[in-house]
Amino acid sequence: MISLANAQIGAQVASLVVYGLLAVWFAAPFLRALGRAEALIAAISFHIFRYVALITFSAKHDGYPISDIAAIEAVFGDVIGAAIAVMAIGFLHARWYRLGIASSWLLVFATAADFAVGIHRKALEPLWGAASGLTWFVLNFYVPLIMVSLPVLIWQLCARHGEPFNSNGGSQRRSWTGYITQTHSD
Repeated sequence: MISLANAQIGAQVASLVVYGLLAVWFAAPFLRALGRAEALIAAISFHIFRYVALITFSAKHDGYPISDIAAIEAVFGDVIGAAIAVMAIGFLHARWYRLGIASSWLLVFATAADFAVGIHRKALEPLWGAASGLTWFVLNFYVPLIMVSLPVLIWQLCARHGEPFNSNGGSQRRSWTGYITQTHSD
């Protein structure tokens, strides 16, 4: 019989592989078709829901054996990340592009710091196989999504550096809604 720890590790690895393939096969072509601001908003949008980490307190109450310090670190890093994501999207949506770019990079660095703290904490408090229910789902499906979306965001920030925000890369482009819009360059 497979252990709960191995099942969790397997689920996280499978999620990372699947999300990575989806990023290469679908997200990359989609983001290339968007304007710069829309592509950044799409890449950032996955981070908005990081406040789901607040479930850690409920899980701890229900017996998840995480220490108070680890719970606070996890929740603090993710809630801050969610707030920065909302701020970055707000700036980009309002066409305050410099603030949008700055807060997008802030999200990158805050998320990298959150990952580093989480990895360090996992080394001190290995909890593999201890999660259940919704906590198990978040750890094995949402956390890997954030892990894959971060390099996608970095790619968009670097690859499109210097590109005008209102450029669309051609006569047709796909809006964030997925519909193709016709643009005219008269």
